Amino acid sequence: METSLNAARRARDLDDARREVADLLVVGLGATGAGVALDAAARGLSVVAIDAHDLAFGTSRWSSKLIHGGLRYLASGQIGLARESAAERHVLIRHTAPHLVKAQPYLLPLTPGVPAATARKLMTGYRLGDLLRAAAGTPRKLIPGPARLGAAEALDLVPALAADGLRGALRSYDGRVVDDARLVVALARTAAGHGARVLTRCRALGLAGDGAEVRDELTGDVFTVRARAVVNATGVWAGLLAPEITLRPSRGTHLVLREGVLGPLRAGLHVPIPGESSRFLLVLPQSDGHVLVGLTDEPVEGPVHDVAEAPEGDVEFLLATLNGVLGVPVTRDQVAGAHAGLRPLLDTGSGQGTADLSRRHAVLRGADGVVTVVGGKLTTYRRMAEDAVDAACPQARRSTTARLPLVGAATRGIRAPWRLVERYGAEAEDITALIESNRALGAKVLPGEPTTWAELLWAVRHEGALDEDDLLDRRTRIGLIPEDRQMALKVARHVLSLQP
Repeated sequence: METSLNAARRARDLDDARREVADLLVVGLGATGAGVALDAAARGLSVVAIDAHDLAFGTSRWSSKLIHGGLRYLASGQIGLARESAAERHVLIRHTAPHLVKAQPYLLPLTPGVPAATARKLMTGYRLGDLLRAAAGTPRKLIPGPARLGAAEALDLVPALAADGLRGALRSYDGRVVDDARLVVALARTAAGHGARVLTRCRALGLAGDGAEVRDELTGDVFTVRARAVVNATGVWAGLLAPEITLRPSRGTHLVLREGVLGPLRAGLHVPIPGESSRFLLVLPQSDGHVLVGLTDEPVEGPVHDVAEAPEGDVEFLLATLNGVLGVPVTRDQVAGAHAGLRPLLDTGSGQGTADLSRRHAVLRGADGVVTVVGGKLTTYRRMAEDAVDAACPQARRSTTARLPLVGAATRGIRAPWRLVERYGAEAEDITALIESNRALGAKVLPGEPTTWAELLWAVRHEGALDEDDLLDRRTRIGLIPEDRQMALKVARHVLSLQP
């Protein structure tokens, strides 16, 4: 399979990368870096893409899973960014990843803390967001329009809401990706299908305009990758390789609640944060039954670590905000997990707080010729990638990724369980075939958790998973709950041992 990533392909591609001169070296394999690799490879360029860790190791796996239409940017007057976001949402939901991206309904409960004038203003914003949808060409059948609901309708969709004083809710729809890490895996594999050499566990020790010194983190070998152009897409860590770049990272923390803690959820929630005019806590039901609650926007001072910690203060803030709209509060011991990601916000020198800094991306060329792409959002990764390749390789032909389906990009006519279809698309049939060939692979990795042994085996054979961390933390999301992760380690290690 041309799009397959695995240990054997890594060895071959690593050998070729050491011998050849690529048209483009991409450093970083989050959504932006994987998107750059795909954009360049689809233009016919030879590409080497490396990451010190794994696909989606950094910021890209810690998002709120939102593929949004730019409503927040409208509130701050960033009309161009709002239009771009709506256009990129359309590309994902309609053309490139319809299996991974769907519409999600959200309720904004009209509690006594939301005055009538504020509710009218918010509904106006939702309607403006609907105009952005229409301008992008997205039909209402994919992203329905907003509506005001009565209290009974709101409680029917989210019974956990406090009924006392509830006047109803504003319902809106936006895009969401079933799993942000799986989107990155699809991007990387699609790039590999176009000839890109996708190499994880390869750390760039230093960059220049004609390549990089690289260390194989599995063997310790140090070698040089030569390239005609270089893109630094390492996000919040970009300044380590391009010291002239100044970033102001911010931390976004999410809580993980097990299925049932909030009762049945037929919609997510937008909960206004007290004292803030355009920030909301999000309650985000996940396809595996878990619920994410987030997120914070706190400046990060000092060194940026590979994996951010979720401070207890963030947990307390999120719980307090959530419990302000619930009939029965969620207690601290009901929080099954908490994680934090770092946003790579460009320091504009404005003195603004991180919550107010623009999410517009920037493409910057250093004196050594290295092109760095920073900022942006998960939703706009494709546009960021296109702009970065345009800057690094100006003689290349135009980008084709706006209509380029990612691996598995189909949902109709597939004979497989829906849970697999929305994670693997057309490849769900291949997972099903694995189980049919060996019924033992249909066993669940954990009791009460839907992931099967077959999905772990597929990740090793075709999705570039090299160890148990890759399997549990990124190819599946079992690792979001530490207790579940510990219980699943034995199965993950056994599946890895099945490979030659």
